[in-house]
Amino acid sequence: MKARLGIAFCWSVFGVLVSGTLFSQPIDGGVCRPVSERKTEVGCWILANDDVGTLREPEVFWHLEAYPTRAAALAVKGARGTVVEALEKVWLLSIEPAGWRSPGAERVAEIGPIPVHAGDPYSAQYMEAVFTPGMTAPAHRHGGPEIWYTASGETCLETPDGKVVGRPAGAPVIIPEGPPMHLTATGTDVRRALVLILHGSSKPATTLAHDWTPKGLCKQ
Repeated sequence: MKARLGIAFCWSVFGVLVSGTLFSQPIDGGVCRPVSERKTEVGCWILANDDVGTLREPEVFWHLEAYPTRAAALAVKGARGTVVEALEKVWLLSIEPAGWRSPGAERVAEIGPIPVHAGDPYSAQYMEAVFTPGMTAPAHRHGGPEIWYTASGETCLETPDGKVVGRPAGAPVIIPEGPPMHLTATGTDVRRALVLILHGSSKPATTLAHDWTPKGLCKQ
């Protein structure tokens, strides 16, 4: 399956819905919590941080493949691949050109093109995000494109250019490095997603955007 998906999400705050009221808990360091600290399903959890090296082309693709076991995925993992367990699957996640394949995989998605700076070194931060409807993230920006693969739920992302909505079978959304953004889990289903921030290795994956205030378009 080929998708031109886009960008938006996972930030250093996750909400906990208690008695119908949305509360936010800031997470130190400007990133989501390591999966080793996970004590609840809901939240944003860092699965891996991997260098992918210097990218020679101005665009790349995110390849998502599933394997029956972790050992099977590790056996075919390339230099730009990462093996994680999330959303009840074992994943081989790779940053490669369009049309790339690894042997023996269940092909789930090919997401792109993802715009990058040719000749620069990049790192991949992978996360699992589970947000209940109504949860939000504060205004932020990324040190490279952010991309997510949505398994369920709906997400509205506001930027200075307006708003876009991402769904599992919806239109692709691509927002490159730079602009501030504000995310809201919308709809009625729990949002479950794999998230990639493909950021310059010398840049932070995520920073707060103190110079921009969203208009609340995702509430309209």
